[in-house]
Amino acid sequence: MKAAKKWKIVRKVEPIPKGFHTVTPCLMVRGADRAIEFYKKAFGAEVLDRMTGPDGKSVVHAQIRIGNSFLFLGDEIPGMGSGAPEKYGGSPASLHLYVEDVDAAFDRAVAAGAKVRMPVADMFWGDRYCKVADPFGYEWGLGTRKEELTPDEIRRGAEEFFRKQAAGEPK
Repeated sequence: MKAAKKWKIVRKVEPIPKGFHTVTPCLMVRGADRAIEFYKKAFGAEVLDRMTGPDGKSVVHAQIRIGNSFLFLGDEIPGMGSGAPEKYGGSPASLHLYVEDVDAAFDRAVAAGAKVRMPVADMFWGDRYCKVADPFGYEWGLGTRKEELTPDEIRRGAEEFFRKQAAGEPK
């Protein structure tokens, strides 16, 4: 006797989910629930999905949206090699957000508990820009494009910036 054939319904899906870009950062943190709340307050994040682990408490995967971009995050899972920045003494990775109003975004992030790494300033590449560190070990650059510059204008601005920096002058 022949075995009955099992039929599977196949639906065509897009290889990249709707709304996603090619790269989606995934952050491992200690205290994913706290991180989610911080990102909501600091950057206006919206929680799209949150899956808890077998203990009913840890977050094994969360998906949030900040502006038009997605971010995955979860609690570190040391047994799987997924460590938070504290495990490594910090993170070599940082994230960058382009926002409508960098001054307001900076104030919001600091009010939510971010530490100032670099105050808001007009930069040689045409952005008004700053850096903050979140309580979970990641640094965030925040920027608003103020002017479109040519590569030569950016190079000249960079030379001037680094000359002043080396001389100890204000930027």
